[in-house]
Amino acid sequence: MASLFSSRLSSRSLSLLINIFFISLIYLHFASQKSSRSGSIQTLNSLAGGDSDSCSGGLASLDDHRSKCSYIRSQSKCGPQGYIDYLKIFFCIFGQSPVLGHLVLSVWLFVLFYLLGDTAASYFCPSLDSLSKVLKLSPTMAGVTLLSLGNGAPDLFSSVVSFTRSNNGDFGLNSILGGAFFVSSFVVGTICVLIGSRDVSIDRNSFIRDVVFLLVALCCLGLIIFIGKVTIWVALCYLSIYLLYVGFLSVSHFFDRKKRMSDQILRSREDLAEMGVPLLGYIADEKPVLLEITAQEFKIVFEDPPKRHRSCFSVLVCIIGLPLYLPRRLTIPVVREEKWSKPCAMVSTAIAPVLLTELYCSHYSGSQRNLILYIISGSIGLILGILAYLTTEKSHPPKKFSLVWLLGGFTMSVTWTYMIAQELVSLLISLGNIFGISPSVLGLTVLAWGNSLGDLIANVTVAFHGGNDGAQIALSGCYAGPLFNTVIGLGVPLVISSLAEYPGVYIIPSDNSLLETLGFLMVGLLWALVIMPKKKMRLDKLVGGGLLAIYLCFLSLRLARVFGVLDIDR
Repeated sequence: MASLFSSRLSSRSLSLLINIFFISLIYLHFASQKSSRSGSIQTLNSLAGGDSDSCSGGLASLDDHRSKCSYIRSQSKCGPQGYIDYLKIFFCIFGQSPVLGHLVLSVWLFVLFYLLGDTAASYFCPSLDSLSKVLKLSPTMAGVTLLSLGNGAPDLFSSVVSFTRSNNGDFGLNSILGGAFFVSSFVVGTICVLIGSRDVSIDRNSFIRDVVFLLVALCCLGLIIFIGKVTIWVALCYLSIYLLYVGFLSVSHFFDRKKRMSDQILRSREDLAEMGVPLLGYIADEKPVLLEITAQEFKIVFEDPPKRHRSCFSVLVCIIGLPLYLPRRLTIPVVREEKWSKPCAMVSTAIAPVLLTELYCSHYSGSQRNLILYIISGSIGLILGILAYLTTEKSHPPKKFSLVWLLGGFTMSVTWTYMIAQELVSLLISLGNIFGISPSVLGLTVLAWGNSLGDLIANVTVAFHGGNDGAQIALSGCYAGPLFNTVIGLGVPLVISSLAEYPGVYIIPSDNSLLETLGFLMVGLLWALVIMPKKKMRLDKLVGGGLLAIYLCFLSLRLARVFGVLDIDR
């Protein structure tokens, strides 16, 4: 009981600190906008230089924070990719204390990762789970479609934002490949090292199937990067790799199910024979015996703890937590039984069209806002709110039109995930400009690690405590997840970008390190594909040690080149 209370207290304290920081950052954002309007820009032409192709190049040529502040005010290439101007906050407010500025942006980076994961876990994944039940998808189809989409949502939307919003396609490519490399090499290697002494083995066919499909996807992606351009038809063909994988998995699952059913029937007949029942299934009166095999469902019921009187601290946490919780709760329809609220449902249906309009205007109209669009969306929201009031009950979620409600919740959770991913990408690009590091390197490391941290914790825990079944689930996730992110997470942005250039071609951003990353990633996959069968599919320490060595070798090489320790590009 004491440990439970302490864990709740620590989580509430963390939530309190996060929300206080969120409010403080909003204040700093508006303060930076105010200072940018009142600042002097008399020396802008001399500070701009005019010969720097990137914002980081221009900032590197300046010395003091005042000149850098004036520079970013005058250069459109230094403008924010999201809603908050981090460069103005850093150079115009924290210019005299850069250490504090670094601390503020670092904490905000953690908050964005928290929001991205919390939105996916609290809103996006439950919507997908409810949709799979309404659509009556099989567990296999739900796992490779909706479940994979839920787990890969942060990577997918970060990639879409980098291609479409920030025009940094190499950032998206590096983040996806970095995440796939981290999960398939570092996470798998960690699992093999931790349970290598337990003689745990996995299914051979499933392992080879997932690794081969991932290798095929990487080969196709490498060919696209090498050519340097992609048409809409090539992008669609690349996207169809995952459809082929889903079809292959469904067919194999169908035949495996039939085989298991026949084996169960055979075992049941053998058991009956041992009990004195004839093998042909007849008894003394010559009537056939119906052999019925039933599957038992084991359900874990989590009971809510008894309600206690809330302390002043918990009430304070709830109040300060509203800036992070309330905007999402009042715009994402939630139709789950345990979280149903008719007032929130009415408000969310009324505000959601306005939020979609804001996202559209910020994406396509820049700083200009079309008042007519807001009036139309507000009117639509008002009508939807009235309909929600008339057609819903206060005690339970709506039974009729449940699919419409679920699709609405799915759409708005996608919208929020996209917006948070957009802000996360914007912050990482700003950090790249501040530190003079290529954003693609930050995507390969910081963004990839942040999005894959959940995979590391979840898969290692399942493999360590779940025995053979847990190891099978963990290893399947370590390869099926990167396959989804590599094909869908890059295929969807490539389709969108190439469609925007149709009938022309979309030019892949030039980055010499992409093929290097692909090469190391494929080496790790080939290492596992060759060594695992030789070890009779046991999760051996040799496999894990090799994967960890490959990943650490790649990471050391990239970081040495970033910090100038090693220069092999000349």
